[in-house]
Amino acid sequence: MTVDTRQNLTLRQWMTTEEVTNGRQAFVQKVYWGAVGFLQNPLALIGLAVIVVLLLVAAFAPLIATHDPLAQDLGAALQPPSAAHYFGTDELGRDIFSRIVFGSRITLYIVMLVSVIVGPIGMAVGMTAGYFGGWTDKVLMRVTDIFLSFPSLVLALAFAAALGPGLENAVIAIALTAWPPIARLARAETMTIRSSDFIAAATLQGAGSIRILRHYIFPLCLPSVIVRITLNMAGIILTAAGLGFLGLGAQPPAPEWGAMTSAGRRFMLDSWWVVTMPGSAILIVSLAFNLFGDGLRDFLDPRHGR
Repeated sequence: MTVDTRQNLTLRQWMTTEEVTNGRQAFVQKVYWGAVGFLQNPLALIGLAVIVVLLLVAAFAPLIATHDPLAQDLGAALQPPSAAHYFGTDELGRDIFSRIVFGSRITLYIVMLVSVIVGPIGMAVGMTAGYFGGWTDKVLMRVTDIFLSFPSLVLALAFAAALGPGLENAVIAIALTAWPPIARLARAETMTIRSSDFIAAATLQGAGSIRILRHYIFPLCLPSVIVRITLNMAGIILTAAGLGFLGLGAQPPAPEWGAMTSAGRRFMLDSWWVVTMPGSAILIVSLAFNLFGDGLRDFLDPRHGR
């Protein structure tokens, strides 16, 4: 017992000492202090917990759902929340709880797919503009400014209307409006990094532009971009819900939260649960991503300290 305690104390001292002897120790200390700060942020922990619950619900939706999300029972239409239907039923007698559970899969599908698309595009545009500068920077940033000059929801509506209704088209429309902020951030980070001494040293050693961008600038830009994408997820969810509400996202009878809210708005005065339940799901998940993103920013910030 005494030996284990000393080993634990030695490890903790190694992670907290101000005398850093190698890069591995510096990395471990950064992770350690970042984790300590994250665990001391209760709002970030709440956001993380909600996201974990969302992932579990989406993964085990068939086991969690109490009814078939598409099964209609007109005799049980617009029933209030009860033991038989936790969140009540909609105008077609479908169980709202089960539809929200399966709708989490659609929400995560949109969020993950959009993030996978906009991350590489935004970083490629931003790093290229920030590193090469000149006309390359001017052309790429003017294109970015054109996209930023329109409200994201309005621009997404325009693209979705042009592409046509559907889940895949909604993903493309949202992705086309979500990459400019990431490009701006990557450009700012790159312009700060490109004048560093280690970049000059790599250039003197014969490293080409592609190698410098890939091996030196990309890893340093990545943490900030990850945080930005995490914070953008709330906006992606709201935009996807807005497209679904207007009939340009997932099409009926898919249990998409925005479409469920749109279908229930006719009955919201007498049957409040039809709109409140999917609307609350949108609110809670969006807030969770914002809270988690704030905590992740402190965790990944290279300037974060004790």
